[in-house]
Amino acid sequence: MNKIQVEIKELNSQIQALLRERAALTQNSIESSENNTNLAIVEAYRRQARENPEIAAEIQGIDNAIAFLEKQKQQKQAQLNGSLTFSKRLAQQQQELEAAKKVAEIHAQRVNELAQELAEEIKLLKACADELSPMYWQVYYKPFITGFKTISVPHVRSDGEVWTIVNRIV
Repeated sequence: MNKIQVEIKELNSQIQALLRERAALTQNSIESSENNTNLAIVEAYRRQARENPEIAAEIQGIDNAIAFLEKQKQQKQAQLNGSLTFSKRLAQQQQELEAAKKVAEIHAQRVNELAQELAEEIKLLKACADELSPMYWQVYYKPFITGFKTISVPHVRSDGEVWTIVNRIV
């Protein structure tokens, strides 16, 4: 972006130099007085162009150069505005992303807290089942609760960039 701004400043300085050169060429030949009307000034410019074709050609060349540089400046300005718009949009998206990430962190912490509580409850249930199972077998001839080897709870972890939800076996 700084490169484009420098290029625009260079174009502006070149345009200003050409405008000063053009003013110097036209000022030497046409002196305006208070009595001149607009029509008289226009006629004086035309007369100068007829009498001094080299100066007229040089002025025309300067005008063409100024027009070209103005067009270049407009293109650079449009490019700069586009990059500024893009960088503003990107900055806004980054802010939105950071805000959403903070919300996600809160939810991830809550999931981990609930998973820890659930794991503790499962361990307490397993302890009850271990205590009840022998009596339950004697009364009903089947196990009280099965599947404790495959019970898992979710856990959210992050390496700083990528988040992963894993199942921890209780």
